[in-house]
Amino acid sequence: MIDKPLSRRSFLPTSLALGGLGLQLASAGNAHAADAPAMPAGLTTAPVSQAELSPRLTMHAIDIFHGTPGAAMKVDLSVLENGAYRPIKSIQTSPNGRPTDPLLLESTYKAGRYEVLLHIDEYFSRLDTPLPKPTFLSTVPLRFVVRNPQDRIHLAILFTPWSYSYYRGS
Repeated sequence: MIDKPLSRRSFLPTSLALGGLGLQLASAGNAHAADAPAMPAGLTTAPVSQAELSPRLTMHAIDIFHGTPGAAMKVDLSVLENGAYRPIKSIQTSPNGRPTDPLLLESTYKAGRYEVLLHIDEYFSRLDTPLPKPTFLSTVPLRFVVRNPQDRIHLAILFTPWSYSYYRGS
């Protein structure tokens, strides 16, 4: 017997629990490995502390659609010069979703406006993720400013085929 009236907020914990149960049941029902696309591998090693590292620009791509690091994603880095973005480098993320080396370090790490371009459509296409054509997101530009090259900046990037978010970490 319920002693007090139900409100919208009282449904939230139950809704979250039932939603999680539905996802578990759906994934269990789709356990036909022969028909399933190749899923990205999860993180197999713990992150390394960067507490004593020199100033640098780093990034970490996290595929929250599959719940894994964004491994083997193509990423382009550019700097704004004379009103246009000039390409600096193109990389592919390692199995942990990070570049093998910092994006900018030492003499290349300068104050300025930068752009990281994520090739999200190529990433999900390589994984045979069933998506409509054309995809909602193709390449995603992340623009930011390095004000002080003595600071360490880490771009944590969360993405799905339909959304992305990023923030400055350290």
